[in-house]
Amino acid sequence: MDITGIAKSHHAGIQKPSSKKEWKLSDSLREQIAGYAREDAEQGVYMGDKFLALRKSEVAKVAPDRSALMGKLNQEMADMKTIREADERWLRLLFGEPYEAKFQSGAVHVYDGNGDEVLTYTAGVGWHEKESKAETQVHGALKAAYYDAYHAARQEINAGIVEVQGGFDARA
Repeated sequence: MDITGIAKSHHAGIQKPSSKKEWKLSDSLREQIAGYAREDAEQGVYMGDKFLALRKSEVAKVAPDRSALMGKLNQEMADMKTIREADERWLRLLFGEPYEAKFQSGAVHVYDGNGDEVLTYTAGVGWHEKESKAETQVHGALKAAYYDAYHAARQEINAGIVEVQGGFDARA
């Protein structure tokens, strides 16, 4: 324990966004998405389980560790009275840099290093997670890549069906 009464080990479980490398839609990831999109198009499914699992794992790479952040507050706070008495400096020490927390209107708002609100705690309601800009960008990039690959695969499949119906199979 240090002078604030907060053990330094409290910060060990929270990965800082600044230590994460920038996320990028690589060519190999784009190829993997295209493969999943082709499989899904052949099965007549849009955004199948493989793609959804991939998207979830990629978004997790840029997401703050919300479970660890929630655990810090749950560990230290018995009730909202204690939270109200805590100042912002104490909340920052609790969550660790680069996170910032503010008590406003009866709720604790937790912000990441980019200033995006990622969590809110309200008594009687509990935790509410909010998507950061980084998470939104990854979702958007992955969905756009999938959409393009899926529709290209559907066009190829539909073109193949038309050719077979006309008595000529160009794929043979």
